[in-house]
Amino acid sequence: MAQSSEDILNDALSFLGGAPVIDDEIISYGPLKLTVAPKEGKANTLLADHLFSPSLLLAERIERGLIDLQGKTLIELGAGCSLPSLASCIISNSSNTPSLVVTSDYPDPIILRNLQRNVDRNRALVLPSCQLHCRGYEWGEDIQELLALLPSDNTAFEIVILSDLLHFDSSHDVLVKSLSLLLAKTTDARVYVAAGKYTLPEVCSSFLQKATESGFVLQEQIDEDRSRWLGTLPVSNLDSEALAVRKDNCRFWIGRWANV
Repeated sequence: MAQSSEDILNDALSFLGGAPVIDDEIISYGPLKLTVAPKEGKANTLLADHLFSPSLLLAERIERGLIDLQGKTLIELGAGCSLPSLASCIISNSSNTPSLVVTSDYPDPIILRNLQRNVDRNRALVLPSCQLHCRGYEWGEDIQELLALLPSDNTAFEIVILSDLLHFDSSHDVLVKSLSLLLAKTTDARVYVAAGKYTLPEVCSSFLQKATESGFVLQEQIDEDRSRWLGTLPVSNLDSEALAVRKDNCRFWIGRWANV
């Protein structure tokens, strides 16, 4: 049975005793200052009005240099408040900086207004070697506007980030379609997928099966440090213990093309 947005939110919050992941008007991660979209319309039904734990997990990995970003082109789908994609061009090490970051979400005025404000609020912090763009994009639709942002010698993105999107099980087909169109068919192109453990295992398996059928190999990462927060930057009002709880409530996969 498909989960409604209310079911997903309640399941997510139940991991934290009913409390939001971060209950602050302004969410901070190191120098980053972010807001979530207002609880209105599509922002509510698509859960863009919350920050969920998988974004923190991905941001921590970016902070620690565990994702190879150097000189690469990156797009985040369903970005919400855009923590992972903004982290990649702001808190990553200067020797591990992407050349292009596109943060994208559903083309709804409320969602995109908040996304653009987060980009504008943090743009001065973007590392000079990186270009940053914000775009509306509905999964499964035409990608030409996104591809037009790439350098002339790139035909697709070298990194795709999917943070806490698997619970939208009715959208798996269009999500995999977009991934297939956007991820470059090169040996080092990667998709990074994070999901909260509140996403039903069978829902995750369904996405993985569809991705496999479309030519991807996704390997779940079982990190021995998964229950320890190893980032050093301050994150809102959360201490390392609270952050570790949120990190441990996530699953994480790294994917690539199978036959490239």
